[in-house]
Amino acid sequence: MEAHAVPGEGADVQVWILGSSGGVSAETAGRNGLRFAANYHVSPAAVLEAAEGYRAAFKPSAELERPYLTVSADVVVAEDEETARELATGYGAWVRSIRTAEGAIPYPTPAEARALPWTDADRQLVADRVETRFVGSARTVADHLERLQEATDADELLITTITHGHADRVNSYRLLAEEWHRRSAA
Repeated sequence: MEAHAVPGEGADVQVWILGSSGGVSAETAGRNGLRFAANYHVSPAAVLEAAEGYRAAFKPSAELERPYLTVSADVVVAEDEETARELATGYGAWVRSIRTAEGAIPYPTPAEARALPWTDADRQLVADRVETRFVGSARTVADHLERLQEATDADELLITTITHGHADRVNSYRLLAEEWHRRSAA
């Protein structure tokens, strides 16, 4: 018996290009008429450039007649602003570990994060990521996401929640989904 396994064979596979600037990735996606995902959460300062570069280079294809843009964002949602900020405490230390030779550490609890040594250089290293997360109540975060969607004219948003506790991540997604549904139903 011979096996024949080809991932995606027979499926309606969508090809996406992922990028964080208006450079080669955005232009390649646009020139080839493919979907493009822009990393706001990785390179927030370049997301508008990426969206514009993609649209400027876009040529219709058998895949797409018009550009299709997804924009990613990191969010932490909780019942109130203070709880959300507490759940997000470990983010800076985690990003620092990724950006240094240390390598990604397990996402720290708020107490573990507060106990880690922290310098001005560390704050500078992660400022772009920490300052552009959307952290707060569902209403606050949904307001930020609506502004991001409007600024980029994204067709969809890709949301990532990173917290120490799994239940907190699930709750963050649930609260945001409920708020988003409430707004779309209004």
